[in-house]
Amino acid sequence: MKPHGSKFEYEQQRNEELVRTYFELMEAATYICPADIYREVVNKPSSRFWVSEERAAIVIAAMMKGDQLMSMRPNKREMFREIFRRAMVIRNEKPELSIFEIACLVVMQQAPKFYLSPGSAEVYICTTKKGFYAAKKAKLAYISTARNNINDD
Repeated sequence: MKPHGSKFEYEQQRNEELVRTYFELMEAATYICPADIYREVVNKPSSRFWVSEERAAIVIAAMMKGDQLMSMRPNKREMFREIFRRAMVIRNEKPELSIFEIACLVVMQQAPKFYLSPGSAEVYICTTKKGFYAAKKAKLAYISTARNNINDD
């Protein structure tokens, strides 16, 4: 249903939340096993459903027509079934809302988990940490260069 290679607009926010959750769990751990940490990360509650409002509306509409989402991976299917369940509750309470308006309300609600595999979380976390450290290194290099230029004057 989704075009292959499409860009996820909330990727940076999701990855930052994953990294925060990762560091919280690392801090609290008495014994650190990376596989266990990543498994815990993906099962922690998330601030929202990490899907765009447009995509959620498309999938909700498809599910209303009977699509069982069998072509989706299990985590995504589970996420969209939870979104659909919540959407139907809102639809019963507020039938005047459009599918898109309902999708907007649902995806902004707290999600029970990240709906990612531990392996995907590991990739996102490592990539985000590398980007963070690279940006910090570049900033420090810039400051060092600026100081040298000031001292040369």
